Parts: sequence; structure tokens; C-alpha cells
Amino acid sequence: MQEFLEILEETIIDSVKLLPFLFITYLIMEYIEHKTSDKVKTIIKKSGKFGPVLGAIVGIFPQCGFSVSATNLYSARVITLGTLISVYLATSDEMLPILITEAVPISTILTILAIKLIIGMMAGFLIDFIIRTVKKETLEEGKIEELCEHEHCHCENGIVKSALKHTFNIFIFIFIITLIINIVITLIGEENIAQFVNQNFVLGPVIAGLIGLIPNCSSSVILTELFIENVISMPVLISGVAVNAGVGLLVLFKTNKNIKENIKIVGLLYFIGVISGMILELIM
Repeated sequence: MQEFLEILEETIIDSVKLLPFLFITYLIMEYIEHKTSDKVKTIIKKSGKFGPVLGAIVGIFPQCGFSVSATNLYSARVITLGTLISVYLATSDEMLPILITEAVPISTILTILAIKLIIGMMAGFLIDFIIRTVKKETLEEGKIEELCEHEHCHCENGIVKSALKHTFNIFIFIFIITLIINIVITLIGEENIAQFVNQNFVLGPVIAGLIGLIPNCSSSVILTELFIENVISMPVLISGVAVNAGVGLLVLFKTNKNIKENIKIVGLLYFIGVISGMILELIM
């Protein structure tokens, strides 16, 4: 019991320390999204063959609004599948703000973002090339329904209120996930967990990819905290956060009526994320 209380106290202290940094980070991110959202959608719509490049760059910003916008644009066939996948692969939901607030070295953060950016661009170009070769993908202007059914995107009441709400929700997630992780690590042992997950280059990415498929911020929080605690490696982290497209996948199933196509997109996303992690495990 005493050991549990010590873990609880340590978790509370560590989590509370993050509050001001989380709020500042989300305030900046909300401001950026508000100022650039419509412009970004217009640029992506006009990007043509260079869609995967812009899609991956846009996806780096951890806001569900971009993945939702890309999903809606794809459902209306305004952008290509390659552009959609590039956004999904590059986006990282809560990974970036958590890495920043946990004072992870900037070189490590930039490396992770650069790798995700490259994976997104390469995969997007390859997918579009294959589709153009096999069949002509039709892009057309359509009425795009703007969906905002996830709390991350409820921004109509101003950026400060939205940032406060986002900060509180992520704080609760971080606290719960960190507490669970600390308890598990204490009971099983950090070295034992790390050895199990990283024992071969297949198991880690496969498990991380499955976690990444969870369509909310909890998956990216779990993976990022495990990385910070040195339980999983950078390649394993990248596998999970590459697969994690946030609420975008939920919106895909609502706006794109072709269920079989949606399942194929999810499978393709998972395959790319896992394979990327395996390759990175071998070369890093």
C-alpha cells in the first residue's frame, strides 16, 4: 500500500508540473489551426500531384482538424488517396505536445517528425503512382460536410476556452496512463517489459500499430509515455503514431460510404506503419 501511495504521489507531482506547458502548447496550436485551417484546405485541394508533400507537412501539426478536413476532402474526391494517407501517416495527435512538455531533446523530436514526414510523402507518392498506373482516380469538386464531432475540434467558443478544455482532457489522460504505466513498470520491471516488446523487430511495431489504431488521443498518449519511459524504442513509437490518424478514421467511416474501401484504407495504413517500424528497427 505504501508503495502504491508513493507511485500515486510521484505521478500527481509529475503530471501537475506539465499543466502550464500543456496549456501554452495547445494555445499556440489552436491559434495556428484557426488562422491556417481554410488556407490549408484550399492549398491541398489545388496541390494536384504534389498533394502527398503538402499533406505530410500539414499532418505534422497535431490537430484533428487537419485529418478531419483531409478525410472530408477525400470523401468528396477532391484529393487523392495518396494525399489522404500522407496526412494520416504524418499526423501524431498528442505525441508532439507531450514530447515538448516532457522536455525531450529537440534533436529527438525533430528526428521523429522528419521520419514521419518522409514516410508520409514516400507512401503518398507511391500510392498515387500505383493508382494512376492501374486506374484513373477521379477527383471532383463536391460538397464537403465539415465534421467536428471530437472534443479536440470544438473551437467555436474561442481558442483560450478550447485550449483550456484540451489541456484539462489531456492532463487527465496523461495522469491515468502515467499512473497505470508506473504501476505496471513497478510490478513487472522496466527491463522485463522493454525486453519483451523489443525482443525482435516484428513484435514491437505490430503491437504499437494495433495500439495506434485506437481512434482517439489515448493511443498516442500511451505510446509517447512508453517511449519517454524508455520502454519502447523510437522505431516502435513511430510505427504506432504513424498508424494513429486520430479521429480522422472515425470521420472516414461516416463520410465515405464505401465500407470495403474504408477497411482497405485502414489496412493499408496499418501495413505501412508496421513495415516502416520494422525497417527502422533494422537500420537504427
